[in-house]
Amino acid sequence: MDFVDVAKTTFAAREFTDEPVPDDVLYRIFDTARFAPNGGNRQGWKVVAVRDRETKKALGELCLGPMRVAAAQTRAGEVYWQSVTPSSIDIAEAALDESLPIAIPMFEHLEDVPVVCIIAVDLKVVASMDQFLDRVGVVSGASIYPMAWSALMAARNEGFGGTLTTLLAAQEPAVQQLLGLESHEAVSAMLTIGRPPKQLTKLSRKPVEEFVFIDHAKGKPLTS
Repeated sequence: MDFVDVAKTTFAAREFTDEPVPDDVLYRIFDTARFAPNGGNRQGWKVVAVRDRETKKALGELCLGPMRVAAAQTRAGEVYWQSVTPSSIDIAEAALDESLPIAIPMFEHLEDVPVVCIIAVDLKVVASMDQFLDRVGVVSGASIYPMAWSALMAARNEGFGGTLTTLLAAQEPAVQQLLGLESHEAVSAMLTIGRPPKQLTKLSRKPVEEFVFIDHAKGKPLTS
């Protein structure tokens, strides 16, 4: 596919056929993704490609708690999982509340997704330029998420698709134990990859004029 077409049509696929993702296709996906930029070219990423149904099911179950928290915070009128304003809900209690809805059914049946890729980053090598600021760190993501997104675009180019979720970061110790990751290998993302029953060809996004401004945050919008 043309690069622009890939960039404009890589959507968050959460439904898949039962067609498997062959090893050679998965290899090509990450053979492309490995060229993504990362701090100092340290390439601190590690990918665990999970095909085992029981392991996928266990990962899906670990996603449910964070999803319930999101549901509870939304019900309370909050922006879920944001880190600035303290939440009014009991996070631990909400995570265990099975009456709260799971907004994305895929996580309840993760064992049916053809391949689930857990993306980890080695904190011993990643550049964390904001580590001394008094806020949640975000800069380390610059060394891992370009690779993860490149993998999804490469999957789109192969006729497959998927979605990127960070839900499992909230369950990092359990994921590390399940998959044999070290304590310094941070769980950054989960990519679900398979053949979507339908490929979207048009996505809804804000126009450039709404988020690019000249010289100042309140300056003139960039136009064509």
